[in-house]
Amino acid sequence: MPETPISFTLNGRPVARTVPDHRLFRDFLREEMRLTGAKGACQDGMCGSCSVLVDSRVVKSCLLLAVEIDGRSVTTIEGLADGSGELHPVQQAFIDNFAFQCGFCTPGFIMTVSAIIRENPELTIEEAREALTGNICRCTGYTKILEAAVDAAGRIRNGASSGGSGSVTA
Repeated sequence: MPETPISFTLNGRPVARTVPDHRLFRDFLREEMRLTGAKGACQDGMCGSCSVLVDSRVVKSCLLLAVEIDGRSVTTIEGLADGSGELHPVQQAFIDNFAFQCGFCTPGFIMTVSAIIRENPELTIEEAREALTGNICRCTGYTKILEAAVDAAGRIRNGASSGGSGSVTA
């Protein structure tokens, strides 16, 4: 099996490895890097459970080969917070709004929400609903997830990680 050397930035740290050319990036993250936030659920890019940020854009890591990451910058759910012990505003909004049940899909939703807020800090409930169509949750009715997304946008606009209304009409 052919292997290729890659180097990239992962959660702010440089990484250099040699990977089999056919290895999925999601599997590389989980098995090689021991970062298990990106989940394997649908295996074909339909559910969003494996979402990570590549060069600040949301990418489904099950649709990406590890060799395609060479020279890029990757953020996973494990690297979203700044390392100070304080959660990222999107993570805190999900907790404060009870926007999860089993938690399996939560990392993918959080990564997607963080990317869409970066593009649209004035996120509305309707825009959140549209932007999250590539993520699937089998436990919730999405209302709390949408509320958390809009709350997180407000937190980021206001420069705070906690607070928020927690009451958005879905």
